[in-house]
Amino acid sequence: MTSPRTKAVVDQHRRFRYAPSARTATLITSCLAVCLAQIALAMPATLNGLFQESLHPVGSQLTWISDAFLLPVTVLELTFGVLGDLFGRKRLLVGGAGLLAVSEVVAATSVGVPQLWAGQLLGGLGAAALFPTTLAMVAAGTHTPRDRARGIAVWTAALSTGGFIAPVLGGISGTYGSWKLSFVIVAALAVITVLVCWLLAEDSSSPEGRSLDWGGQITILIGLFALLYAVIQGPTDGWGSPLVIGAFGAAAVFLVLFVFAEHRARTPLLRLDLFRNRAFTIVSVITVVGMFSFLGTAYATSIRLGVIQHQSPLRTSVAFVLLGGFSLVLTPLISRLLERANPRWLLSGGLLLMATGDFWMATLDVRETSLGAYLVPLGLAGIGYAFSIASLTAVAVNTVPIRYAGMASASTSLLRDFGFTLGPALIGAVALGHAASAFQSHLSASSLDPAVKSAATEVARTGGPLAVNSVPPDSAPGQAVALARDALGQGYSLGYVVCGAAALMSCLLAVSALRGGWKGTPNTGESLSADTPAAAAPEPL
Repeated sequence: MTSPRTKAVVDQHRRFRYAPSARTATLITSCLAVCLAQIALAMPATLNGLFQESLHPVGSQLTWISDAFLLPVTVLELTFGVLGDLFGRKRLLVGGAGLLAVSEVVAATSVGVPQLWAGQLLGGLGAAALFPTTLAMVAAGTHTPRDRARGIAVWTAALSTGGFIAPVLGGISGTYGSWKLSFVIVAALAVITVLVCWLLAEDSSSPEGRSLDWGGQITILIGLFALLYAVIQGPTDGWGSPLVIGAFGAAAVFLVLFVFAEHRARTPLLRLDLFRNRAFTIVSVITVVGMFSFLGTAYATSIRLGVIQHQSPLRTSVAFVLLGGFSLVLTPLISRLLERANPRWLLSGGLLLMATGDFWMATLDVRETSLGAYLVPLGLAGIGYAFSIASLTAVAVNTVPIRYAGMASASTSLLRDFGFTLGPALIGAVALGHAASAFQSHLSASSLDPAVKSAATEVARTGGPLAVNSVPPDSAPGQAVALARDALGQGYSLGYVVCGAAALMSCLLAVSALRGGWKGTPNTGESLSADTPAAAAPEPL
């Protein structure tokens, strides 16, 4: 079974019978829209070096550029799925693509980091609408399990294609134009998508038994934002600062309130009943930790090549093709393997490859700029990710009764995206915190002139080692650039170690704790509570 990225819901009580031509048109528009959303999500990672040169973000501001997009995708995509079921999916399809067009224009005209954040936040809202809506429209336009499987396979291929196109598009436009041109191109693609979806897509909805979980949505939104704020701002503001401590406290309170809200909700955002199943709980931990490892790796690579080494976006894009391109190339092979082999072994094997690639990357000197040195470690991480991401939902679905397969898939999507969001936040915090400490230590012990040390310390106090690394070499603080680069190399090497340890821990957990002998056959036992209503569980895709 191919792992869908978002909420996989098919309402068996109301099926929409598209004509063949309309069904094909809807599939095409859905694939175009999800490809657009993935391009918008993935492309900025290749441009971090240009953001640093042009907008001069300091401290944690660079991390927020990534997470401003990822946060709304994580906490709102399931709610947008419900909105599409209630009010019609075509509206969300057109509206989400339109919001992406606006967001890319806002980002392209940015004159400062806050405006770029705003553009990324709007883009995340648009993508949060598109991911579940496109998949639901594909599912609604199919009549048999075989047709549905084919439709989802095409949808997944479009998603992977977007992940492949994004770094190439960002690399070429950023190198031969500017980072602003990259956003302009995506905005133009979004406008085309709006027109195509408006003209060709067929509408569908499934309002029966669906309602919004306002309590769950509000509490998880505040809780996750507070948690990310505390983690990202900790190295910059100080872990003991009142705002950081208050953010951790608010995160704890609202995440507890989220659990209470989900227990009381008639149609909860996240079915907590699933976590009474020990195997599903283990899969959930593996999902969050494993996907944190992958996106943390991608973020560390972006900073290392683009921001620290000042390599061009085109050269940086090669790394992201290695990390994400294998998901597209290996999809047919992995799909066949999932039908014949226990997906637990594919998952654990993929995580082991990711860990190997991360530990290898941690050994590379920060002055190593040859792309040849990165081919094997990043290739291993990319192949491992391809196997892991395709296996996660298959493993999750196989741990619960078959009638809860759709629910398990949707919950796994939410947890997977939460892991993605944690990647830049935690790795940025670990790497920058270690780099700041190492830089001050190296600077104090160096033989540089006291005036140079004072100037470099002042720059570091404002923007950290990243700022020192970017000053002109012929300036006074520029004489400390080598020290800043070494400190950053140590910091992001530690980030790779953390990512590798997370992937290895997930691998060991999959091997040791996910015991069972399925072979492409879902669990048919009743391991959830008896009071979980069957009508609330969507059918598996």
